[in-house]
This record gives sequence, C-alpha cells and structure tokens, in this order.
Amino acid sequence: MKLSRRPVSAVLLGMALLTGSLAGCSTSADSAGADLNAAGASDGKFAVDSNTLVFGVVPDSVDTETNYTPLMDYIGQKTGKKVEYHESTDYAALIEAANAGKIDVASFSGFTYVTATNQGAKLTPISSIVTKEGAEPGYYSQAIVPKGSSVKSYADMKGKKICFVDPSSTSGYLFPSYNLIKAGIDPTKDVEAVFAGKHDVSVTKTGEGKECEAGFAEDSEVVKSDKVDVIGETKVPGAPMVMSSVLPKDVQNTLAETLKEVTINDIIAAGIKNADSDAFRAVFFQTKPVDDAYYNTIRDICKTTNATQCQAK
Repeated sequence: MKLSRRPVSAVLLGMALLTGSLAGCSTSADSAGADLNAAGASDGKFAVDSNTLVFGVVPDSVDTETNYTPLMDYIGQKTGKKVEYHESTDYAALIEAANAGKIDVASFSGFTYVTATNQGAKLTPISSIVTKEGAEPGYYSQAIVPKGSSVKSYADMKGKKICFVDPSSTSGYLFPSYNLIKAGIDPTKDVEAVFAGKHDVSVTKTGEGKECEAGFAEDSEVVKSDKVDVIGETKVPGAPMVMSSVLPKDVQNTLAETLKEVTINDIIAAGIKNADSDAFRAVFFQTKPVDDAYYNTIRDICKTTNATQCQAK
C-alpha cells in the first residue's frame, strides 16, 4: 500500500495544479463541510454527515483501493461510522477537496500536506505508515534509467526526456527537482519533462526507454521492475495520514487514538476482513506518529527550489 504513503507512502506524498475534486464523490458542494446534525456535535463539521467519514486518496497504483480497504474498515469499526473511499484524479484535486472541506481523513504525500496547509487547508497529521517491523517512516525517491543506459548521474540527465510523476509529487517531482538543481540542472528548462501521473507508470515508461530516457519514482514501485537501474536516491519524510482539523473534537481524538500507533496485528485481532493476507502485509506493518514539524525538511526544499506548487494561493 505504500498506502499512498508513499506511504500510505505516504506523498507520501503527483498534483498537476488543475481544478478538480475527489473522483466519484457524489455529494454536492452544499453537503461538503455541512454542519453537524447530531445532537451535541455542534463543535465541528463533517464532509458529508455525522455518520460518514470520507477517506481521500490519490492512487499510486491500480491496487490502491484494495490496499486501503482493511485500514478503512478498521477506522469504521473504531469510530462507528461508514468510511467512504474517494480517489482524487491527482494531488491538486485532493488539495482542493481538503480546502473545500470534502474529506475527513486522507493519505497525503508530504509535499501535498505542506502545499495544502500553505493554501489554508485545516489538516492535522496523525501518523505515517511503515511496512516492516523496526522501520521508521519515510521512503526513497529514486532516479532511474533503462537497463544499460549511458545516463549514470543526475548531471547526465541534462537535455534528456525525463519521466516525473506529477508536478506536485514529493518523491516524483519535488525531491528530483532539488537533486537536479544541486547538479546544476534547471528542471523547468534543461530537461524535457514527461509527467507520467503515477509512480508505476513512470517506472514503466522509463524502462521502455522511448518516451523517457530517465525518470523518478518511489522505491516501492521501482523494486517491482527488472527493466530499470537506480542511479541515485534521497530519503523522503514519510507520507502522513491526516484528519480534518474541523471535525468534532471527540472524533479527532478517536481518529488519533486509532491511527497513531496501530499494527497489522491489531487490525487482524479486530477481525477485519483481508487484513491477514500477503497483500496487506506487503504494504502495511504499522503506523508511527508524526507531527507538523516533521515536514519542515520539505518546507526547506520548497524554499530551495522555489517551486510554485509550494506556494500559498
């Protein structure tokens, strides 16, 4: 699951900044952020209603929804609410959904979280997903080339067709841009950018060596391919699981307690369907707590790159 962690993730954590909303979200603008209708719950707002939590995600592979299902079912069990899965077409749409109050819980990339809060989204980070026992939050943004390529370094990418994930992807654009700048390459002028949209697509296109002569993607997708070589990598802060800061305080407290430090064994013990499976184990071991200050590294890189996607609107 990289659960969009990457998390997880999770982002974690590609945002071509176009207008958009969570794909498949059937609620109207009037219902988004609607006033609570439950007695005694006047201190907050839900995206839809007090019986529902909307879980926002940007898919990083075709299996994203399946990967998230055990975790969403666990959240539903602990909160007593229906959890609705909604995909955004890209990170920009997820940010816009957060700004509009259309999500209650989400798996963001680190970059998405920083950008969303820069733009005024009311979000609180809870935790980040790790996939192995003893691991810490975080993952790698990897620079890749087709097997046997003459491109051996970031500097060799100058003038090449480069696969990025999305203009607002943490590991698929922000960190790559930072590394290119350090190598003396302007990512907006000195390379021909190809935005693949998803990490697995970036890996595939780079491996084919036609549309892209080099590329970038998360390590969890790169490792699945035998058609690319890794020529560089940078550790990225773990993608956060976030919640809306305008939810009722009791709901926020329950979500924090539920998601702050939960293990796969906890979820299995709760009787969640498909939690005890190889597929879920491959993408989720536990969550570890993170806070807003954990993402200051991304804020520093935003300053270095002066990326327009980092700026408040």
